[in-house]
Amino acid sequence: MFGSLREKLARTRDAFRRVEDLFRSGRRRDEILDGLEEALILADVGVPAAGRIVAALRAKTGKAGDEAGFEQALKDELVALLSPAGAGPARGDGPAVILMVGVNGGGKTTSAAKLAARFKREGRRVVLAAADTFRAAAQEQLALWGGKLGIPVVKGSYGADPAAVVFDAARSFKAQQGEVLLVDTAGRIHTNTNLMSELEKIRRVIARELPGARVEALLVLDATVGQNAVLQAREFLKFSGLTGVFLTKVDGTAKGGAAVAIAAELGLPIRYLGLGEGEDDLADFSPREFVEALLS
Repeated sequence: MFGSLREKLARTRDAFRRVEDLFRSGRRRDEILDGLEEALILADVGVPAAGRIVAALRAKTGKAGDEAGFEQALKDELVALLSPAGAGPARGDGPAVILMVGVNGGGKTTSAAKLAARFKREGRRVVLAAADTFRAAAQEQLALWGGKLGIPVVKGSYGADPAAVVFDAARSFKAQQGEVLLVDTAGRIHTNTNLMSELEKIRRVIARELPGARVEALLVLDATVGQNAVLQAREFLKFSGLTGVFLTKVDGTAKGGAAVAIAAELGLPIRYLGLGEGEDDLADFSPREFVEALLS
């Protein structure tokens, strides 16, 4: 996967080129470190994360200077920031429910379809729930994906209560002895407290109808919006139970450095990368492979 990821991250690599140039500049240690924070910020890593990285490198590289070791030290620090404690989903037998949450335009519906395609390839029985009843054509888009992938889709009428759609989907899921229920939720405005209430209502319906099911909530963020993705993530942390991030559109952006800011500032593990529009353009997120693809 490394070669493919490196190719997909070409534009993000361009943003990190200034970082690499610093290491190859022949400057003194302190001059490199002084320029590194600005270079990381320009690569969309964000001010807090960039400050933490430079402070860690000052402590780890020593005063004598070891320019040859700076790049490896930076890689190690980035990997550490991208590996928050408790990363990864709950594992075990039995049914699983995955809520796809985030603002409109972030790629929730396509991301749900990508996960559905993967789970089906693994031989798991999948059901899709079209609970975004407010965005025009959202349910139709998911239904098209379901038809293409041969996966059942439960939907309601436009403007219907999303929790009612999830209720119907949970009943259908049980009847079909499903293994993975993927729920595409609404995302009208990320600062809308009513949206958070709707998400909590959906969670209560799932807990009542599918007791014992493992529930995940993946925050779908568009990498092309850079630091705005961090602001969105902060708002969605008001919705309890987020288990990770699905970072989309990484292949078409120079702002993939936002992945570091999201993980470092919010403590949310990045679980998946969306690397294109097809159902197979999905990669499990590996902090080490991501960093090596950026700086190698």
